[in-house]
Amino acid sequence: MIQKYEEDLTRIACDIHDHPESGFQEFTASKLQQDYLKEQGFTVTPNAADTITGYTAVWGSGRPVIALLGEFDALHGLSQKSDVTKPEPSDTEMGHGCGHHLLGTGSLGAGLLIRDYLQENHLSGTVMICGCPGEEAGSGKAYMARDGIFADVDVALSWHPGVYNEVSTGSSQSCINVFYRFHGVSSHAAGAPEKGRSALDAVELMDVGCNYLREHMKDSDRIHYAIVNTGGAAPNVVQSLAEVNYFIRSANNADCLALASRVHDIARGAALMTGTTVEILFDEGLSNTVNNFVLEDVIDRAFRKAGVPAFDEADRAYAQAFKDTWKQPVTLADIPQEVKDKPRLLKNMQESPLCDYYVETNHSDTVRMGSTDVGDVSWVVPTAQLHTACYGYGAGGHSWQWVAEGKSPIAMKGMLKAAEVMALAAEELYTHPEEIVKAKEEFKERTGGQPYQCLIPKEVKPHTTH
Repeated sequence: MIQKYEEDLTRIACDIHDHPESGFQEFTASKLQQDYLKEQGFTVTPNAADTITGYTAVWGSGRPVIALLGEFDALHGLSQKSDVTKPEPSDTEMGHGCGHHLLGTGSLGAGLLIRDYLQENHLSGTVMICGCPGEEAGSGKAYMARDGIFADVDVALSWHPGVYNEVSTGSSQSCINVFYRFHGVSSHAAGAPEKGRSALDAVELMDVGCNYLREHMKDSDRIHYAIVNTGGAAPNVVQSLAEVNYFIRSANNADCLALASRVHDIARGAALMTGTTVEILFDEGLSNTVNNFVLEDVIDRAFRKAGVPAFDEADRAYAQAFKDTWKQPVTLADIPQEVKDKPRLLKNMQESPLCDYYVETNHSDTVRMGSTDVGDVSWVVPTAQLHTACYGYGAGGHSWQWVAEGKSPIAMKGMLKAAEVMALAAEELYTHPEEIVKAKEEFKERTGGQPYQCLIPKEVKPHTTH
């Protein structure tokens, strides 16, 4: 089924991998996908929600409307050559350490299969492929959800490259990203220290205050930071400008906003203590994920029908070479909580270099530590996701190993299998619209009729950095 598109999809994924780009600057990746979808007869709309590289591609007419979410941004600081089992930087500073070159391309494959199915069976229905930029930094889907891209969609399906073959379940954290820019007064640190007001002192005091705050946060809360401007390299100059970037996370938007307010107060307090001033610069925000067990069951049935990627001995030897670079032992504590048969998966991880079976999961409402802008889509329309094994066991996402493995046959087999599973799930939804009705009923129950409120203020537009 997917074989007719295998060569094209592999070419696109590898080309994107060879040209890693940051959020809202994925010009190569976006153009590759848009041009290909135009050739395939899709109606392509660029610059979706003013995201520059974001797009939508639509085929068909009538209802139901199923959206497929894709991504294509890379990560800074993960320069790495392909297929080498040691850290060896490539010619670029960036690298695809989270598999988004596969993610977006796999969604293209699913869209093509759905198009063929609707066409061959003369069915009413619409498929919309969404090229979503800036997942790693930028929250592209949040802008798209905020600005109405999914307003007419019935359900959304997505996937993510991983090390397991499974239905994704559980929620994720809401997240607000803020820059705190402190302004002080420069002076000679020895000759006239009393005349100086150190912006760097303010940053350090803010960080200390936030570290004390950790004792008094909810278990589902997280705060972490990076000092992005220390004010210079001269110790004998009182730093007049310094800046720190914070990620503030909680289980839902309301709690995240409340925690952010406390962090803002700490920043103001640090400015007060040091005689400096502070600018609080909102950068991005994204919502927690609203689960949909009805759609998870649809994906489960599709996965059982499609099966898992067929790995051969060459794939196993390749994966073993990378597994050997990761020396940390695997224990039951490393197995995701939602896995039904944890001992079986532990045994597979210990004895095999990659996941070669379908990992059954229990429905879960547990909030995972981490955030994704898929959450914003899930607040607008019923949404569900899956994972396929695109990498061997060992190192996880955002690692040099994932960059190195990103163009391997394992990665491509996992990507193509994800396309098949999403397409089969969509087929069930087109032919059994009662599942969509049930998914919408669950969505309404889970959201309690509460309207979606994007954490990104309306006046903030997609951007790369402050």
